[in-house]
Amino acid sequence: MAVQGIAILGSTGSVGVSTLDVAARHPDRYKVIALTAHRDTERLAAQCLEHSAPYAVIADASRTKEFERALAARKCATRVLPGRDGLREVVAMSEVDTVMAAIVGAAGLEPTLAAVQLGKRVLLANKESMVIAGPLFERAVKRKQAKIIPVDSEHNALFQALPRGFENGLDTVGVHHLVLTASGGPFLNHDLDSLDTVSPEQACAHPNWDMGRKISVDSATLMNKGLEVIEARWLFNASPDQIRVVIHPQSIVHSMVAYRDGSVLAQMGVPDMRTPIAHALAWPDRIEAGVIRLDLTVMDHLEFRQPDLDRFPCLALAYQALDAGGNSAIVLNAANEVAVEAFLQGEIGFMRIPALVQETLEHTPGGEVGSLGDVLASDRAARQVAQERIGKQAVVNV
Repeated sequence: MAVQGIAILGSTGSVGVSTLDVAARHPDRYKVIALTAHRDTERLAAQCLEHSAPYAVIADASRTKEFERALAARKCATRVLPGRDGLREVVAMSEVDTVMAAIVGAAGLEPTLAAVQLGKRVLLANKESMVIAGPLFERAVKRKQAKIIPVDSEHNALFQALPRGFENGLDTVGVHHLVLTASGGPFLNHDLDSLDTVSPEQACAHPNWDMGRKISVDSATLMNKGLEVIEARWLFNASPDQIRVVIHPQSIVHSMVAYRDGSVLAQMGVPDMRTPIAHALAWPDRIEAGVIRLDLTVMDHLEFRQPDLDRFPCLALAYQALDAGGNSAIVLNAANEVAVEAFLQGEIGFMRIPALVQETLEHTPGGEVGSLGDVLASDRAARQVAQERIGKQAVVNV
């Protein structure tokens, strides 16, 4: 069996750390070629030493010297490639067969798309890339015969439960609809009137998953699921009415595929990202992931319910953006990133997040998306509008 060379984009985040854990369990199958981080120089340097990475990228080029000192202090010979050019360079390396795309947010778009355009095997944990540039990825996959394997637990579950040939249309393989499950986050049962006073720490305290702060807030607003709905449209060639969401607080059933004959296939497991990561790394094989086995006999019940769109307006906004087409999904994602960052910095309240996203959708010019330049232009325009709306809100609050 040939050893796979892997590059992990975003290795210091939760998905990156879990990927390194799984890969380290199988040194006969995987070799780390490159690791990347945005700003966390100390953690990245420690990873480079532990996993003997030949190359590393610190995307914030202003931290290059700091990172080099961190490597030198550990007597680590990893070669440093700074900035966005470094990200593109590592995905293009001939010794890199597989790219784990785990950079959070729109920042992960360019290197992820570059990897697909180069025909690499891409393990996609960066949902925002597919959300804002789905048509570009669709064209690149067809042109380069690249393979995208979803790593998000929900999309990976669908990938496992779908039959071969789903790329040609769900109707052609007997699928009626897809079901994405959502835990509901930490505020599922909170009084609605109390939500605007919750703190970033409360919003980031996810009941089931260990995730980064931005993704944790997205889970609390259910924007995470809204983005996944848009991503599923492109990953699985599904129409909006073929993608449904149910609240499943236990996070045991990760997603389901409902077939025309009445069958429903569900992928289940304990909530641990190493399971979908191991599946994506080894597909079509199966490998040990270091995950606790699921024991259904110790569970009292598994609960499913319809999402409350008054509590989770971000989910409705995502469906609206998907229906609207054009650059709406780009605007949705950009506005959400700005809003979440403002909330984490204490600039706006929790329930201001969906309001700001809606205002940005209403005030950003529409447009079609035919190129990466179109994507980036719409992203910039939406961020500017969102920042302006935050400023107006601050003036009102004075």
